[in-house]
Amino acid sequence: MKKLLAFALAAMMLFGLAASGLAEGETVTLKVWGSQEDQELLGVLVENFKAANPDTTWDISLGVVGEPDAKARYLEDPAAAADVFAFSNDQLLDLVNADALYEVTRNLDAIVAANSAGSIESATLDGVLYGYPMTADNGYFLYYDKSVLSEEDVQTLDGILAKANEAGKKVFMDVSNGWYIASFFLGAGCTLGLDENGKQTCDFNNEAGVAAGEAIRAFTADPAFLTGDDSVLTGGMGDTICAGVSGTWNAAAIQEKLGENYAACKLPTFTLNGEQVQMSSFIGTKLIGVNTQTAHPVEAMMLAEFLTNEEAQQLRFEMREIGPSNSNVAASEEVQANIALAALAEQSQYGVSQKYVLGNFWTPSEAFGLAMENQSTDDMQSLLDSMVAQITG
Repeated sequence: MKKLLAFALAAMMLFGLAASGLAEGETVTLKVWGSQEDQELLGVLVENFKAANPDTTWDISLGVVGEPDAKARYLEDPAAAADVFAFSNDQLLDLVNADALYEVTRNLDAIVAANSAGSIESATLDGVLYGYPMTADNGYFLYYDKSVLSEEDVQTLDGILAKANEAGKKVFMDVSNGWYIASFFLGAGCTLGLDENGKQTCDFNNEAGVAAGEAIRAFTADPAFLTGDDSVLTGGMGDTICAGVSGTWNAAAIQEKLGENYAACKLPTFTLNGEQVQMSSFIGTKLIGVNTQTAHPVEAMMLAEFLTNEEAQQLRFEMREIGPSNSNVAASEEVQANIALAALAEQSQYGVSQKYVLGNFWTPSEAFGLAMENQSTDDMQSLLDSMVAQITG
């Protein structure tokens, strides 16, 4: 039924405002959710959208709801949620199951052609596109101070820690965050997925997972280890911190702090059962969706497409150094020369899609990470058994 409605809405566009059900002179009121960091950019894009569509009277307001919080805020009150909102693609399955998102049917072929295959896949379930790809940068890698660490040092976590301790510096990673510590488990060959009933599967408590857990424990026990939020990393990089795991959203701040010593690369290898194993990572995209409860679905689709088109992604890169999903923008000289985006691309070959990671993964993995940060001496198998039972339960 929803698919038929979306096709009907797309067809209505051919007949202008009269066919869309708008009375002459009626104002189209839309609300857009985006992150705090995107508010300036969204303001510019909304004004550009109005200028590109002058035959309609628009009342478009902005709300601050970041991509990680979009699903939770939507589910609190779908009718009061934004008509158009940004979200991380790991929320796609839950949002679709909640009947929150219109299918993308208007200009579908052009949208698919304009964006990378990976970003389209990240927004697709059962062959249906539910989101407009906005970025292809939802991943993480290693920033480092090349006045302290050499290209050889950053190849292994052991090498980074040794040089950091020698220099009296810290190595940053937010271990009490499942998004980051999954890199050890995934690198060890553990998996997350869905069973035939759509429930989360997780084998982080198998033999390889226990070894990965011990590697995390050893890392957090090292004198050079430091944890915290983004402000700790960006504030300390170049001073107390010589290396840190993060994503492109912190690129500008870290580059400003490090200056000519600014560098980035893939994540290092770590020691697993006496051997060096490449750290993996979650990779994903940020998407824009259209709320199924919007009063103006056609116009909301127009806006969502505009906020994610080639020009918008070019401006997003210029203003925020955000990695584009649009193939033309990604191929530009400016993007190709970007140090952080090059590191992300290097790490992506070791990445695992986060599309099938359900919401019940995050809290148990955070609790495990917090136990590691607090240097718990509890039996690793027991800790991981408890975590996995909560994730899969």
